[in-house]
Amino acid sequence: MIFLVHTAHWQFLGLMMGVVGWILIMATLGIHEWRLWYVDDVSVITSGVAWVGIWKACFNSHAFPSMENCRSISISDPFAPLEISVAQVLMVVALVSGLAGNISAALAMRMAYFSVVDRRNLRLLFLLSGTLYVATGGLCLVPLGWNMRSVFNNSTIDFPPEFHLPAAPVRQQVGSAVAVGIFASILMLLSGLLFLCYRYAWQSLASVAPRKTSSPWTSMTNELPDRYKQGTDNHAFQHENVSNNTYDTILC
Repeated sequence: MIFLVHTAHWQFLGLMMGVVGWILIMATLGIHEWRLWYVDDVSVITSGVAWVGIWKACFNSHAFPSMENCRSISISDPFAPLEISVAQVLMVVALVSGLAGNISAALAMRMAYFSVVDRRNLRLLFLLSGTLYVATGGLCLVPLGWNMRSVFNNSTIDFPPEFHLPAAPVRQQVGSAVAVGIFASILMLLSGLLFLCYRYAWQSLASVAPRKTSSPWTSMTNELPDRYKQGTDNHAFQHENVSNNTYDTILC
């Protein structure tokens, strides 16, 4: 049996990276600054810049009672571009996939560190964890890269009038959410590669039954016929014992 306590330290680091990456994915979903829109008209958008995310579009203004004004963007809205609708779906799927990857990776590390006998599912857990981590990183990179491409092309969005946003900004800039998401994707991909490259998981880890201890006396006893293994009386000893008892009776 192979002891794996000192062989899975890099995979434990991969688990920590996966947990951090999953937290950053949640942060990417919550940050509205996916695309920064710079506008000329500052009568409504006082700051001159609006934040366009995958869930909301916000800007600061002194023309409204509240300083920060936000409008929700739904996947069913006709004005929502395809890259934002795809990002809403894929990022949620990536969040679920990353959570499943962290759970399976934690179970795999628990089995590698603490299990000695039953390791039948070790290979499956490491393969599942690595696959989920890689899938999570890929699911995040697709909408992130697509939105970056839209920023570089200065793509327009036909917002409704209640958004108070122009269809075409003066210029666009990549927001902080994209940088956080890319960093989270890199962590997920590295974690997946660490789990998939764990060579001890691909070796034969079948449980070995404990062997029975044997001694020369036990082997010699097993080779004797069955009649010698049974508890029979020794007739010679009985005859000698009876003769001695008879002799003692005569002397008395």
